[in-house]
Amino acid sequence: MTGAGRLWGVGLGPGDPELVTLKAARLIGAADVIAYHQGVGKQSNARRIAVGLFPEGVVEEVLQYPVTTGTTDHPGGYAGAMAAFYEECAARLSAHLEAGRDVVILAEGDPLFYGSYMYMHDRLADRFETEVVPGVPAFAAATAAVASPLVRLTDVLTILPGTLPEPELARRLADTDGAIIMKLGRTFPAVVSALRQAGRLDGALYVERASMPEERWLPVADVDPSSVPYFSLIVVPGDTKPAARPAGPAATATAARPAAEVLVIGLGPGPDRWITPEVTEALADVQHVIGYAPYVDRVPQRVGLTRHASGNTVEVDRARLALDLALGGERVAVVSGGDAGIFGMASAVFEAAEDAAYADVPVRVLPGLSAVQVVAARAGAPIGGDFAVMSLSDRLKPWSLIEQRLRAVAGADLVLAVYNPRSRSRTTQVADMRSVLLEQRAPGTVVVVGRDVGRAEESLTVTTLGELDPESIDMKCLLIIGASGTRVTPTGQAWTPRFAD
Repeated sequence: MTGAGRLWGVGLGPGDPELVTLKAARLIGAADVIAYHQGVGKQSNARRIAVGLFPEGVVEEVLQYPVTTGTTDHPGGYAGAMAAFYEECAARLSAHLEAGRDVVILAEGDPLFYGSYMYMHDRLADRFETEVVPGVPAFAAATAAVASPLVRLTDVLTILPGTLPEPELARRLADTDGAIIMKLGRTFPAVVSALRQAGRLDGALYVERASMPEERWLPVADVDPSSVPYFSLIVVPGDTKPAARPAGPAATATAARPAAEVLVIGLGPGPDRWITPEVTEALADVQHVIGYAPYVDRVPQRVGLTRHASGNTVEVDRARLALDLALGGERVAVVSGGDAGIFGMASAVFEAAEDAAYADVPVRVLPGLSAVQVVAARAGAPIGGDFAVMSLSDRLKPWSLIEQRLRAVAGADLVLAVYNPRSRSRTTQVADMRSVLLEQRAPGTVVVVGRDVGRAEESLTVTTLGELDPESIDMKCLLIIGASGTRVTPTGQAWTPRFAD
């Protein structure tokens, strides 16, 4: 906007005025308008940090929250009250900017790190010239206060809000090296519980009012939960992550305990309500969970549990790790989505267990609800008669064999459930399958496409083989291709008679 003022989001650092950057100090000293947020009945900490830099006669805009964590009578609840507040603040600052005044919005720490400045940025940056000045974040001051290295070399640092659900917080703490936990206060007891479940309580450090005169720090285990203010956080140094227990024949050969069994577990295709009670009970007793990362993530973290997540193409390596741990007496579960015996980890474990080194390790498979069952149930009863199940992945078998089996299924007039139809690197298989099946199947053959069934993004489509669009299919889909007798009800449900037509 020609002639308009400029908007600055200025980070002030964690509290010590001497940690304000030279650029921030210069901009504050030249501002026409300085805006800052503050809570109800409180003085702005941002103003306290920067007030010594304010120019004479500067206009101050106090952006006072209508509510923090308390109740509100706003018809939109807390979210509605805050949205209306930010709109009102943006309108006030817009008036200054439109009048040609430069506006500095003060932000504790860094403006774009859990800060209120962001909500003004969202509303104003596309209308006025805007620049953000970074500030020292609170966690950097906290780490300096405890003088403890946070992460080294290839360590992973995760910054977590303490407001996360406790199981999710515990899972993420267990899976990272170093961590910072922000937003404590009333969440502190749940955060301590999550640290304990993840095995990260020992070595975790509580820091309060970092860089301020009132700064203090102590082990998290020693903190009185009733004394935790908003300006506090927890530092979990990467050096405190428990070392993985050794595995492998060399490490386990001297183990005194007898071999434990390996449990191969199906978690079902999606929501936790589809996990069987047997599986829930088993997972509560094991010491290790091994699997593809998205499946391991579904297992709640708890005290005494070590998680081993890996990529999607190392099934036998995962199986060997499980067998090695069990050989040393560790209680181990290998997890799969759906049913572990249907294109899951069960076969990989038995393949690895053929090695004579694992002759004393028993393997037990616990069933899970399979994706084909769930999609079929959503659709009606398309597998009510004889059916076959195939994977279109040619990673472990040649496409020529897949084509041969497709022709055999089509010739036998079986309903066909199709797993792994398409991926980023396999883009032609669905179209090729469709062509092969149309050699013997009518274009009007019923096809069910289930995508993300059981999840929030779930969709189900009933179409025909002739109208099936291969480009609409991805790895989140499972296909059920009907037999000649499969039909669709007037309400759109697919079903296959128990007898041949």
